[in-house]
Amino acid sequence: MVFKHVPSAPLALALSLVAFPSLAASDAELDELRAQVRALRDSYEHRLAELERRLARQARPAPAAAAAPAPAADGARGFNPEISLILQGQYRKMKDIDERHISGFAAVAEHGDDAHAHGAGSRGFSVDHSELVFSANIDNRFTGLANFAMADGEVEVEEAWFETLGLGHGLTVRGGRYRSGIGYANQQHPHAWDFADASLMYQALFGEHASYANDGLQLRWVAPTPVYLEFGAEIGRGANFPGTDRDTNGVGSGALYAHLGGDVGTSHSWRAGVSYLNARAEARHSHFEDVGGEEVHTNFTGTSRTWVIDGVWKWAPDGNASQRNLKLQAEYFIRKERGDLECNGETGSACDGGVDSDTLTRQSGWYAQAVYQFMPEWRVGLRYDRLDPGRRDYGVNNANIAREDHNPHRTTVMADWSPSEFSRLRLQWARDQSMAGETDNQLWLQYIMSLGAHGAHSF
Repeated sequence: MVFKHVPSAPLALALSLVAFPSLAASDAELDELRAQVRALRDSYEHRLAELERRLARQARPAPAAAAAPAPAADGARGFNPEISLILQGQYRKMKDIDERHISGFAAVAEHGDDAHAHGAGSRGFSVDHSELVFSANIDNRFTGLANFAMADGEVEVEEAWFETLGLGHGLTVRGGRYRSGIGYANQQHPHAWDFADASLMYQALFGEHASYANDGLQLRWVAPTPVYLEFGAEIGRGANFPGTDRDTNGVGSGALYAHLGGDVGTSHSWRAGVSYLNARAEARHSHFEDVGGEEVHTNFTGTSRTWVIDGVWKWAPDGNASQRNLKLQAEYFIRKERGDLECNGETGSACDGGVDSDTLTRQSGWYAQAVYQFMPEWRVGLRYDRLDPGRRDYGVNNANIAREDHNPHRTTVMADWSPSEFSRLRLQWARDQSMAGETDNQLWLQYIMSLGAHGAHSF
């Protein structure tokens, strides 16, 4: 504060002379007092003038000629990005089941024939993939982020994007590799999930990583309305499931979405959304069983269209979520695929020699969950998943590929303890009936530790 160093002696003397006129002072003392008051006045006028000049310099943009050739994120300190390392690991107790999958949904081998998308994971103790994140403002026009996922012997670029700053009119452009804005949970990294694993819905929709990421461009617009209203559009390579990587100059996928949200009083907030994803697949490899119980391999070429409806409701007393809060969350999807299905199998299988046919599928599913923080640091949660394999018309391959009459479902409960925003320990139990004829009671013990600065998570 400017006035924290006011000398007390002259001021006290002046007040005493005003309050007690009987305390007479000599002319010399009065002259000295007047001189000290003038000195105080001049000093503070000088300080105020200097403060006004400093504020004026900060408000006025620097001339272009004075700009550095390569502006840094922080001009005073140079390049200084936020760096964080997320450590995850668990102990998991579950049945020893070969070829885990979700009945009625394609088990996609994204990294070769031995890697199946559904229910991937190790029993016992294991280190989950850790994340190394770099983020910083590039200059006054752009910001950037890179997220590297590290597993045993592998490093994968999960995200690497730039984003515009200050375009105005509510517009933002993002380019590079990013998690799509479709749905609600899709943009969340595993360390931000409310449960130790993803919902069955996201596993069925997007395979091994349980999220849809894309290499491309994203445009978002936040409308100038009293409530939160966001529209988004994306185009990209479309290399990830349900699409495939193709050697082409064209666009492999496109997405559209809209999100609406707001507050209800001081204790409630909400967000709802609708999304559409269109992806192109070429020879997308999957695994099924034939009518004789033998494994067959299929290649799908065609279009995959997905619609997602999502909703979230949050409650915290007077908006203070540090003590108690409740989050209700649900999503529903419909996916339609149309194209050509090639079925191949070993000698003696139903698809021996290869069988091509037209195919048309329509599948759906949903999940709903509630997470309640009943006291600081402690939360409990309940989630229910249910999928419908729906219509699966494989044309002439209907006689070759088995179609299980089973609606995959699962019930999950969890409790976690977060002594700070950087650490979390979780206990989770699930009754998994996602495979026909199998009931798997799964137990998880999980840790999530964050080292370094980390950006805030979205709503």
